[in-house]
Amino acid sequence: MKLRDRLAIAGGAVAAGAVVLVAVVLYPAVEANLRRHIDDSLIVAAGQAPDVAKAIKAKYQDSSAEPDFPAVPLGIGSTQLQIIPGPVQVGPSTQFVELTARDVAVADGTAAAYFRDAVYNGVTYRVYTAPFPGSQRALVRTAIPESDPAPTLRDLLWLLAGSTVAAGLLAALAARLAARRVLRPVHQLTETVELIRATGDLAIAIPADSRDEIGRLGSAFAAMTAALDESVGAQRRLVADASHELRTPLTSLTVNLELLAENLADPQAPVLAAEALDQAIELKALVNDLVDLARYGQAPFHTEDVRLDLVAQRVAARAARRAPQLHFDLACVPTLVHGDPDALERAVANLVDNAVKWSPPSGRIRVEVQAGILDVADSGPGIPDDDLEFVFDRFYRSPTARAHPGSGLGLAIVRQVAEAHGGTAQALPCRSGALLRLVLPVCG
Repeated sequence: MKLRDRLAIAGGAVAAGAVVLVAVVLYPAVEANLRRHIDDSLIVAAGQAPDVAKAIKAKYQDSSAEPDFPAVPLGIGSTQLQIIPGPVQVGPSTQFVELTARDVAVADGTAAAYFRDAVYNGVTYRVYTAPFPGSQRALVRTAIPESDPAPTLRDLLWLLAGSTVAAGLLAALAARLAARRVLRPVHQLTETVELIRATGDLAIAIPADSRDEIGRLGSAFAAMTAALDESVGAQRRLVADASHELRTPLTSLTVNLELLAENLADPQAPVLAAEALDQAIELKALVNDLVDLARYGQAPFHTEDVRLDLVAQRVAARAARRAPQLHFDLACVPTLVHGDPDALERAVANLVDNAVKWSPPSGRIRVEVQAGILDVADSGPGIPDDDLEFVFDRFYRSPTARAHPGSGLGLAIVRQVAEAHGGTAQALPCRSGALLRLVLPVCG
């Protein structure tokens, strides 16, 4: 079932339920109101008893017979009045329902007037019993058939039933029309998503014009497809760049191994074997860098508070042992960041290793840490201004860097780690040498 149909059914059901609720409250209220009006009319009719009694006595004034007080129609609907002269006795009445002990008590003045429902000749009456005004031990009873208000209640019942059905149908129709209008953006969004799935083109624009929940959904889809498009593009570029970078060492390694296999007795065999080993080591480093680049592109899987200054000191100490000809100047202020300790140490190590690679013998490397900022400066040839914005790209190597060993992924890993921790990696202009900066958010 379509969503529009479900909304229409739900709207109709809600409207019908509301009308039913109103009917449940209204019908008993109207019924009670009619009963109250009937009771009031019976009390008013009982007040006419003295006039009725005078009229009956005037009829018998020239006769010696005792006056008979039959039930008299009063012209107020079907209301009838009956006068029972005293003394009132318990027992059947020839003209109306039998008299009870309570009726006798009302006639004697020991009980108050009251209402009751009674059946006479198969008809249910509403009966009001009261003492006859100005008379001792006499009663007056007024009665009206309870079938009198029945047509009104029946008409009300049919009206409420018809209103329930009409309200449900009208609400269902209105809900369907409104749902068609409201769900039009959802239909457009669905068509766009299906088109993206069919064509695989993540650059197709997703409509997100409104500011309501549907607009937010469209914006979320647009942001998701944009991020996915960027991720797919980055993956394709990575595969293309990795294929290009892997092709050269694999080709060289294959050629050296073939020459070595054909000329095992050649005096150059050890040289070829050494070159093949160096190329295998270079290939291994490239593969490890690719794995790290992919791993650090994800959110850090283990995070904790890390002293960035201590990490920098530890990395600089290792580099100083590997390159004793270089001088390291450390200016590290205690700095606490939150992140993956291994990833952060790898990023700092890549920055320091890059400085070591480009520094001349007896050169100086400066490492500073303060307020979440780590700067690594070397005394090498520096970075051309045109290359500053590209040094952290994957596999980017300037023409002057082609002669140096490396995969072109070390600084890309630095940027990946920085972005995974909510920071940035920058190459800043410098008068002499290169200045690379890692910026991370600090704790507290």
